[in-house]
Amino acid sequence: HFDEVRDFIDWYADYQYPDGKIPCVVDRRGADPVPEHDSTGEFIHLVVQYCRYTGDTGVLAAMWPRIKAGVGYLEGLIATRRTEAFRVPDKREFFGILPPSISHEGYAAKPMHSYWDDFWALRGFKDAALAAKRWPEVVGGTAASDHRRFAALRDTFAADLHGSITAAMARHGIDYVPGCADLGDFDATSTTIALDPAAAGTLLPGRALQRTFSRYWEFFSARRDGEPWDAFTPYEVRTIGSAVRLGWRERARELLDFFMAHRSPPGWRQWPEVVVNDTLKARFIGDMPHTWVGSDFIRSGLDMLAYELRDEEPGGPALVLAAGVPRAWVAGPGIRVGSLPTPYGPLSYTLVPRSDGLEMHVAGGIAVPAGGLLLDPPATGLEPAGKSGTVARDGQGRVIIRSLPATVVWAAMK
Repeated sequence: HFDEVRDFIDWYADYQYPDGKIPCVVDRRGADPVPEHDSTGEFIHLVVQYCRYTGDTGVLAAMWPRIKAGVGYLEGLIATRRTEAFRVPDKREFFGILPPSISHEGYAAKPMHSYWDDFWALRGFKDAALAAKRWPEVVGGTAASDHRRFAALRDTFAADLHGSITAAMARHGIDYVPGCADLGDFDATSTTIALDPAAAGTLLPGRALQRTFSRYWEFFSARRDGEPWDAFTPYEVRTIGSAVRLGWRERARELLDFFMAHRSPPGWRQWPEVVVNDTLKARFIGDMPHTWVGSDFIRSGLDMLAYELRDEEPGGPALVLAAGVPRAWVAGPGIRVGSLPTPYGPLSYTLVPRSDGLEMHVAGGIAVPAGGLLLDPPATGLEPAGKSGTVARDGQGRVIIRSLPATVVWAAMK
């Protein structure tokens, strides 16, 4: 729906404040001045993703002054936490990150230094630097200096964000990534964006990322398996995509099954902002249908079929195919993905069962990224081979395809 995306960008951009801030909400009264710091990074990301998917750089040319203003606004906010006052030990976890906000609804009562905001700011800095480097003829004569400035800002902020998270974990004595620096709170649903879209998994300390989502899985499993619960927010659907990216194929399927079974009201293809266990009890359920939840579901669902490794991630840039497809989906006629939009063009592939295993065919029509297409179907216990012999695999056992069309068969070893 490219036209609709461009129309939205054009409309929303007019509500940017003179200082570069993108408002969190626009309604009939206009822009909402509430202190939420995620929207500016989100806006930059939206514009650059639109260009990457469509090749339409006209919108980037029109929005470049707004992107630069947005970067400047975020830079100014960060500067308030890069002073000597935040270098002291008891405030170290706040150094170099964004100031408190209420963009995370859990902090509506009292603003916090939310890492949700920081991951979005990092994504915005990354995309601003990318745009200046990739489309210099579009953004104008200052492209080279813009790229140097944005790349330096990106790298400094990434280092400070890593230092903040490390300090917050030490301060609160925790082994997971906290939702905010102030509380050391556990909030895996918020931390999902460290993986996508921030592509910041390598910034997180040690095993903190794995522990964050392992702990979430323990919580999820207990609730699913009968532990009493009152309500949950279906923002959790984005953990499906996180499970895929962590290599947890069956966990992704179990998460999907649970959330699909808890669409509400029954029979409606949507989620409210809050799903309740006792549906006869009157209580707050928020917006319905909740389109943020819907968009999270779409992103996670597509991740099961194909997801991008960005160039700043190990192995990237690449597309990983079928990493979230469970074996049950390949039964019978198998699955077909047709003309799925990606930043490299439309992706089409089939994955079908054979008497001795699986066969995957990837059609042409897509520009293969530098890291290749990484095929990762549910082929446990099977060995891959191309139509003309063996094929290359990466360090995680995924088949690497560098030219198309291509067909790979996974079969039991004889």
